[in-house]
Amino acid sequence: MRSRDAAVETGPTDVHPTAVIDPDAELGTGVRVGPWAIIGPRVQVGDGTEIGPRVLIEKDTTVGEGCWLANGAVLGTDPQDLKYQGEPSTLTIGDRTVVREFATLNRGTSASGSTVVGTDCLLMAYSHVAHDCELGNHVVLANSVNMGGHVVIEDWVIVGGLTPIHQFVRIGAHAFVGGGSRVPQDIPPYCRAAGNRPKLYGLNAIGLERRGFSVEVRKALKRAYRLLFQSEENLSTALLRAEREVEPIPEVKHLLQFIQSSERGITT
Repeated sequence: MRSRDAAVETGPTDVHPTAVIDPDAELGTGVRVGPWAIIGPRVQVGDGTEIGPRVLIEKDTTVGEGCWLANGAVLGTDPQDLKYQGEPSTLTIGDRTVVREFATLNRGTSASGSTVVGTDCLLMAYSHVAHDCELGNHVVLANSVNMGGHVVIEDWVIVGGLTPIHQFVRIGAHAFVGGGSRVPQDIPPYCRAAGNRPKLYGLNAIGLERRGFSVEVRKALKRAYRLLFQSEENLSTALLRAEREVEPIPEVKHLLQFIQSSERGITT
């Protein structure tokens, strides 16, 4: 088991004799491949990545440096989409990302061509990243989070265990989603949500403080949140007021733009 903060190894590549490696796969320096792992064609694995026992990387997948793929993880398999007709598509995993036991990550479809997971993510056991999903950096999916296709999760989001996320849903940066929720609509950035259906429970104040957001930024976001979700005005009117009355710092602008661009509607 590797710490997520461990330095990337630069020693020789070590492949267990029972592992099966396709000739078209490329393994970086210091890669370790455990027993009975299978790595298919056009797979690229970055330096220092550890591939545990019984891991399957089917094909057309890029795994970054310093990653850890735990026992039984399955990456780069065909999309679970009836419209998929075998078109070329890819899966990309960023550096230092951890994929725990029996998590499953599918490649994309012709809709976008790829499924993308960012750097420094933690995908816990039995989580599922479906076709054409896009995860930012520092995302944490707890056990058995299950995503539909085309989901977008921005940076620093945490999703609690046993949470299904509907296809095409977006979850904004630094949001926190409580375990056991059912997410059919977009969750705005910087907020906490939980429930079935989810409701907002204020800003993710602890997370923002831990990540170094200044007092001024947190006050501006709190002011925007109150106007948007705790006033008696409808959301469209509240957006206009927030644009006029809250200092247009980048975080507030991102919150407002995220809501304005929502196609599935916003969790409130």
